[in-house]
Amino acid sequence: MSNKSAPTPAYQRIKDSILANIHSGIWTAGTAIPTEMALTETFGVSRMTVNRALKELTDEQILERRQGSGTFVAQNKFNQTFITVHNVRQDIEQIGKHYHANCIFAKQIAYDKLPDLAKSLFLHSQILYEVHIVHYGDGEPLQVERRIVDIGLVPDFSRQNFNLINTSDFLIKKVPLVHGKYKIIAANCPDDIAQLLGVGKDTPVLLLRRHTYSSGLVVTLVEMWQAGDSFMFEGVL
Repeated sequence: MSNKSAPTPAYQRIKDSILANIHSGIWTAGTAIPTEMALTETFGVSRMTVNRALKELTDEQILERRQGSGTFVAQNKFNQTFITVHNVRQDIEQIGKHYHANCIFAKQIAYDKLPDLAKSLFLHSQILYEVHIVHYGDGEPLQVERRIVDIGLVPDFSRQNFNLINTSDFLIKKVPLVHGKYKIIAANCPDDIAQLLGVGKDTPVLLLRRHTYSSGLVVTLVEMWQAGDSFMFEGVL
């Protein structure tokens, strides 16, 4: 973790400040941010440094620069397909089942306790939070969600009741998610997941693993396990 001691470049401090205002809800989609001149005075830097910060956030589709009007928080254009940020409640209700969720684990997690994949993704994260949620349809467990979130970027995440609030929906509203990577695997079901899903260890299981970014930093890593014989995804292209 020694890489965290390196000084933060001035343009990155400006980006971090802008993102903090967005993450906290102070600036929402469509909000005009301070002018380049105002940011130059606030941070005591050159206008070129401010311009770099704004250009990078614009390239990342977090900000939108309008000729003659100023710079605004961009409307969220993140792709809402099931592979990226789809709401599992909607998936379950669409197959005609009554949905409810049970958050069985919610706790801050130390970096050295992370699995290897998470360590490689959250190198610059200061505070991490993990939740485990079982999603039910008609009382039957259909999906197990295991999620790690950088709550340095999304401070309110750890204060939510995820029996009632969908994690993906909450993150979409709070964080300007820019892009992500995912993988779908036909996996052997671990014993603890099999117990939560109420299936045998040889039951076909799909694992969706996804991590998403904001301004070059990983916001969340999630694994979603579902028994292939009781739950499926479908849609229209």
